[in-house]
Amino acid sequence: MNFLKKYKRLFYYKIKNKINIDIDKKTEKNTLKDLFKYYGTDKDNHGYTEFYEKHFNPIKEKKINILEIGSYAGSSAASFAKYFPNANIFCIDINISNFKYSSKKIKVFDLDVTNKKKVNNFIKNVTQSKNDEFFDIIIDDGSHKLNDMLTSLNILFKHVKKDGFYIIEDYKFPNVFDHLNDKDESTIDTLINNIKSKKKLYSKILDNDTLEKLTNEKVSIFNYQGSTEGAAIAFIKKLN
Repeated sequence: MNFLKKYKRLFYYKIKNKINIDIDKKTEKNTLKDLFKYYGTDKDNHGYTEFYEKHFNPIKEKKINILEIGSYAGSSAASFAKYFPNANIFCIDINISNFKYSSKKIKVFDLDVTNKKKVNNFIKNVTQSKNDEFFDIIIDDGSHKLNDMLTSLNILFKHVKKDGFYIIEDYKFPNVFDHLNDKDESTIDTLINNIKSKKKLYSKILDNDTLEKLTNEKVSIFNYQGSTEGAAIAFIKKLN
């Protein structure tokens, strides 16, 4: 049954008429706030726009690779494709039939980010190399379940380049919604506080390699409160 559902979603995605953003000239040179509103992402509603602008504006013209976890209809991917003129954007979601935008800069993959084997195959196919550090930006806007956020961080953090960002949206949702706190683990805000205060980290999900990278490698964490209690965003930056 799962295979049939997956096949059906892939079929819908392939036959669906999508909006080609490459021919839309109205959004050229727009601010990120304007783009978020134009394409209909909820990032501005959650109060994240100014934080994205702060960290993304200095790298706006660079040639970069972006990975977005939980792309849904592709609204934020479209926004970033227009904001970053030299970006390649890779979108993964467990249901890509909702995706409604197309661009030469956007590649969409039907993938469960908690499936380590399939994610590693995806990374291998995308990078076409043995270089672990491929993405300049990884954005986790997926299920917001604690288990999924930690699992994604564990699998993908090593693939962030130096001076790159691993971003977790809505990381306080498990603190607010019981059904998202689905694992006997420290929440993301506790993890962030322990990293900042250089306390020892313990986790059943994060392996030793990830814990090492978060504690002994140079990282800076910028975390911000959004418009509601659960709406919080963290930018974890790898430093040279």
